[in-house]
Amino acid sequence: MRPMETLPRLLARNAAEHAVEVAMREKQFGIWRSFTWAEIGARTAAMALGLRSLGIGAGEVVGLIGDNRPDWVMGEIAAHTVRARSLGLYRDALEDEVAYLLNHAGARLVFAEDEEQVDKLLGIEVPTLAHIIYADPRGLRKYDDPRLMSLAALLQAGEALEAAEPGLHAGLVAATDGAEIAVLCTTSGTTARPKLAMLTGGALIRHCEAYLQADPKGPQDEYVSVLPLSWIMEQIYVLGWGLIARMKVNFVEEPETMMADFREIGPTFVLFAPRIWEQLAAEVRARVMDASALKRRMFDLGLKLAGGRRSAAADLLLFRALRDRLGFTNLTSAATGGAALGPETFRFFQAMGVPLRQLYGQTELLGAYTLHRADAVDFDTVGVPFDPSIEIRIDAPDANGVGEIVTRHPNMFSGYLGATEAADMRDGWLHTGDAGYFDKAGQLVVIDRIKDIAETAGGDRFSPQYIENKLKFSPFVAEAVVLGAGQSHLAAMICIRFPIVSKWAERHRIAFTTYSDLAARPQVLALLRAEVAKVNATLPPAQRLRDLVLLYKELDADDGELTRTRKVRRGVIAEKYGDIIAAIYAGADSIPVDTTIAFQDGTTQRIRTTLAVLRAEPALEAA
Repeated sequence: MRPMETLPRLLARNAAEHAVEVAMREKQFGIWRSFTWAEIGARTAAMALGLRSLGIGAGEVVGLIGDNRPDWVMGEIAAHTVRARSLGLYRDALEDEVAYLLNHAGARLVFAEDEEQVDKLLGIEVPTLAHIIYADPRGLRKYDDPRLMSLAALLQAGEALEAAEPGLHAGLVAATDGAEIAVLCTTSGTTARPKLAMLTGGALIRHCEAYLQADPKGPQDEYVSVLPLSWIMEQIYVLGWGLIARMKVNFVEEPETMMADFREIGPTFVLFAPRIWEQLAAEVRARVMDASALKRRMFDLGLKLAGGRRSAAADLLLFRALRDRLGFTNLTSAATGGAALGPETFRFFQAMGVPLRQLYGQTELLGAYTLHRADAVDFDTVGVPFDPSIEIRIDAPDANGVGEIVTRHPNMFSGYLGATEAADMRDGWLHTGDAGYFDKAGQLVVIDRIKDIAETAGGDRFSPQYIENKLKFSPFVAEAVVLGAGQSHLAAMICIRFPIVSKWAERHRIAFTTYSDLAARPQVLALLRAEVAKVNATLPPAQRLRDLVLLYKELDADDGELTRTRKVRRGVIAEKYGDIIAAIYAGADSIPVDTTIAFQDGTTQRIRTTLAVLRAEPALEAA
């Protein structure tokens, strides 16, 4: 084993050799607080020894749940120091989901950020859970569960143990082994419960080093951590790149202040999920709609001058100021991953001068393993392998070269924890379940999940995801589900982007009360029909949408309709909205709905409405 093949060893090196260098910042009460490598090293050591004092040791599981915070990172490294395994949980996961994952992993201890997360843990049954460590004591002083312990008390216990046994922490760090399982990372779970991929510390570090060869970073680089730390790519950037390249990692105050805090830092690198890029593009276009006629013409001219690529003239006219407004001025590289990003959205940010590149990967493959070369960005592809050791092939290609994407590299996962079903591994290759092909330039093109590529009754094949991404480029569309498998034609169920559509309605003096009420307004129906017509004009005749329904609610991960990374769970959608789908294809002009929706706080709301089924523009249908 190489000497730096565990995260605790990397941290110990940084704390010793770069003690006064800023490693992280966190915004609290409107003020950025900096942490040096020495401070992080000392606090992590106290956490690790605190875990040791509670009897947490090799092979046991330590969970973490809450917002992205420096204490999450330090808690995770502390768990690895005592040779325990870390398990990150999404902060908005419901009790049922948290209970499943903690029981499946047999977690012994959980770091919980605050009262909200503690209440989740106290409300579920996890026989193995012996300790709950909370960081924020507000609201918890009257709780008397014996498993509860403040982070401050844990740190005190660790400091006392270090005083009693000097050198104990250094010995624990030296005993860490890069070949041992360090991280349990949840898969996306598009079809069922998420699995827990087992990742070794050595594999994670080696994969990050290979990635850094393709996109170099150093202590001068700034990163703002906004995507959930339980996601594999945030693990790669915050823990891997942060410790290896010493890239400064910044943590925003609250999710609501994300973009304001982001602009204050002015990062040099950013990774956003497609939904955030889509939301940003929608907000920019919505602001343009509110602007004066002159500014709208300048915006249109800027886009025309750019033509989907960065243009000096467009930069001077428009995009330099727009990049500054969004906090993108200092970006030297930017990435999107986790799901497909529509070409229109990609082209929009490229025109703006954002050095956006698409990446592709899976949790089982340690996240991303392909990336656009900086000089070969193609909207329709996900690039090429970023290291020679990464192998990709297309299995069972059809006449057009489209088949299953199959991959292997030296730093793959070590299997699923306690899984009754194994990964689709054959001769060391992971079968991803994604359909794709290599274009003439050798770049990988990902079409969709193989099981999701559908065929109409007339034999026309289509990718729902491709059409959905085109629809979501509209500032008025938040989510879309394209239908048509085994049917005579394609249709779509659409969720409006409520903040923008509501602003549009107010500007046009359209009265409404709730999301459901707004989505049923005739003017909104006409607006979305026009947006679908624009998309239809870019599609071949067999893939055009003929029917359109605006749903009465937003699709929600809490309802199982989306994964935590915002991928559509098509099986759940087909079952939950089966009556609506059947009515669309029965030729109904309207669909009565009487249902109850539950909110995260336990309250419910009865919704009684009628969904209008809109037909495509006659001219497009004839075409």
